[in-house]
Amino acid sequence: MNTAVLRTELRLFRREPGALFWILAFPTVLLVILGSIPGFRHHEADLGGLRTIDVYVPVTVLLGMIVGALQSMPQTLTGYRERGILRRMSATPVRPTALLSAQMVVYGAAALASALCALTVGRLAFGVRLPKQAFGYLLALLLAILAALALGAVVSALSRTTKIAGAIGSAVFFPMMFCAGVWIPVNSMPDVMARIVGCTPFGAAAEALNRAAAGHWPGWTHLGVLVAWTVLLTAGASRWFRWE
Repeated sequence: MNTAVLRTELRLFRREPGALFWILAFPTVLLVILGSIPGFRHHEADLGGLRTIDVYVPVTVLLGMIVGALQSMPQTLTGYRERGILRRMSATPVRPTALLSAQMVVYGAAALASALCALTVGRLAFGVRLPKQAFGYLLALLLAILAALALGAVVSALSRTTKIAGAIGSAVFFPMMFCAGVWIPVNSMPDVMARIVGCTPFGAAAEALNRAAAGHWPGWTHLGVLVAWTVLLTAGASRWFRWE
């Protein structure tokens, strides 16, 4: 990867207050709002003795990567293609793939930072336990980020303009938020719905993070779903992506 391209993309990302807020700050702000509701801090038998705020921490961990991958990255990459930046780069020693790789590193790092912030605030402000199965949690988190970036790459590949990227990104964004458990935590979903949601990348990620947070291995089924989606989406993005 070209380090100069990465530094440039990182500098440009820092100049986007909207992206900084929605990716880095909004998930934690949402967690603080939910944690301020007294009923969300009571232990619930339906949640296996957990509090509602406990099960919402993995949701906010996933939210940052969903926003970055589906709302920000496709708009940026499609804008570069629309303005001919990728075409001009193809005539220089710096290949367009360097720009794509830099984008994925920037948004992947932002997703990790957002997750760390949510975990820290959850622990310090509301006494949410840190993941008991730390390695499994980290593995599930990294696989979820890869799946999210692959999905964002597909949206970028299918979008000829930034308007189309915004429309497709929004159309995918809300179902993925539902699967991650933003409106109904996966733990609270009916069994049939939970099984269906568990076949989606963010549903599987939510299940894996919940299991790891409780001290269990995330489950090879959930991790396998994440790997399968990453492979399929990456293959689709590679096939459909055009630099011009």
